[in-house]
Amino acid sequence: MFYWNFALQRIDSKLVLGAAVLALVVVCAAQPALAATETLLYSFGAYTGDALWPGASLVIDTAGNFYGTTYGGGAYDYGAVFKLTPSGTETVLYSFGSQTGDGNHPEAGLIMDKKGNFYGTTYEGGADGWGTVFKLTPAGKETVLYSFKGYPDGGKPMAGLIMDKSKNLYGTTTTGGAYGNGAVFKVTPSGDETVLYSFGGYPDGNTPWGGVIMDTAGSLYGTTFYGGTYDDGTVFTLSPSGTETVLHNFSAYIGSGDGAYPLDSLIMDKSGNLYGTTEQGGAYGYGTVFELTPAGVETLLYSFGSQPGDGSNDYPYAGVIRDAKGNLYGTTIFGGADNDGMVFKVFNKGGVWKETILHTFVGAPGDGWRPFAGLIMDKAGHLYGATYYGGAYNNGTVFEVTP
Repeated sequence: MFYWNFALQRIDSKLVLGAAVLALVVVCAAQPALAATETLLYSFGAYTGDALWPGASLVIDTAGNFYGTTYGGGAYDYGAVFKLTPSGTETVLYSFGSQTGDGNHPEAGLIMDKKGNFYGTTYEGGADGWGTVFKLTPAGKETVLYSFKGYPDGGKPMAGLIMDKSKNLYGTTTTGGAYGNGAVFKVTPSGDETVLYSFGGYPDGNTPWGGVIMDTAGSLYGTTFYGGTYDDGTVFTLSPSGTETVLHNFSAYIGSGDGAYPLDSLIMDKSGNLYGTTEQGGAYGYGTVFELTPAGVETLLYSFGSQPGDGSNDYPYAGVIRDAKGNLYGTTIFGGADNDGMVFKVFNKGGVWKETILHTFVGAPGDGWRPFAGLIMDKAGHLYGATYYGGAYNNGTVFEVTP
């Protein structure tokens, strides 16, 4: 998995905060761990040709069925799209690699339209090997809507898609574009692609791993992993006319306390405030949860590593989700009691942001580990996600956490 291999390189080589950071005042108060009930809904690898290694968030339909992608497995070992019923029956809906020019190794999750069709991206494959945008019907028929070409086109998309009212799809690529630093693109329902913006690197952003979100005016918002003034990543907005503005330059040099290297997409509240995570930085160097106002004023809501069990190597890869009360939920790939990752909640109590650990993963065979994927929440407040490893066969899991 590209995520996993590249992650270890970054964690080893890009730790930019030193021991002096530990002397900083704690940004947010910590809370003791809170027990929550975790249930493994499925362990991948139960049969030959099963999907393997889920690294992206799930989607759920009105009947309670879950859908997602896996980086490996399937009939051709190039990844798969799977369905999981509420009773725990899993089916591979599509195996990548079944046709010439097909995509392979999807890193991102899916979106679903009103007819039950799915849309997503693959990191590799396609006609030129730079990845694809694809459509999958509920019956499992796949169509490659667009094959990336790399230069001056985009290439190697890590993130998923969003869809506007006209069924146009929007997303990002980690490389390619006019300058080779990644791009924001649009794909029409007929498969015509337009590069909306090519990242330049400095002082612009560079290498967007997360996708984009859209406001009511049609402006897009996203993050870049590198680039910006300090090369620690950015939060950007892109107007409908294609004008890009950097809203925040992350600056996790020693003593700053800011976050660094945002990996995933943002969410937005009704007031236009943005919320997300950084893989590193913060008071202890192990990642943050942040808020950014429409004017670009950033607040670090939580710095990982501040309490026992929070761990010293948390590194949140996925973004956060938000409930009706404004509480935020997410995952980290390390940290927790066994350093195998955790599910957390960040909430405001009396004007102070605090964190509660809902579940710490303990690994195979009884539990999952390394949750690269973010969470989704049902109407009852139950959380669902996936781990890349662990479960009965150590090929990943789908889990439920009941706070």
